[in-house]
Amino acid sequence: MSTPSHPPAAPEARPEPRRSMVVCGVIGVAVMAAVDEIVFHQILGWHHFYDRSTLSVGLLSDGLLHTAELLALVAGFFLFADLRRRRVLAPAHAWPGFFLGLGIFQLFDGIVDHKLLRLHQIRYGVDVTPYDWAWNLAGLVLLLIGAGLAVRADHRSRVAAS
Repeated sequence: MSTPSHPPAAPEARPEPRRSMVVCGVIGVAVMAAVDEIVFHQILGWHHFYDRSTLSVGLLSDGLLHTAELLALVAGFFLFADLRRRRVLAPAHAWPGFFLGLGIFQLFDGIVDHKLLRLHQIRYGVDVTPYDWAWNLAGLVLLLIGAGLAVRADHRSRVAAS
């Protein structure tokens, strides 16, 4: 009886911090888009992605947002799996990317979609000021968490390299 042969061990791969951060940033954007779409568009029914037309157009815009979010999530997880397969994932940089992606989506939605383009508001028939503050501050907190984790990861990488 012969023993199973194992492939030769791959040479030690170098972590890819920037790619890890970007890939997980894409996943973070997709996750926050999913949370927004599922909670605020579907469960609470507060708005659609595009509310400046008919209900049918609003539902279509939600479907397009859902499609884009799913494509980003699938692409992000394929890229994440590739990083893991090649053993170059840098987890200390992946987490900051994830939080940066969450915060970037939330702030972009709150500032650009809600205020500049006026595609929709968080909620209708009420004073939106507290909702805007809560939405944008939550996005800012997520962004600051990601930035803090990124600085810490960068610092640890520099210390480990020296």
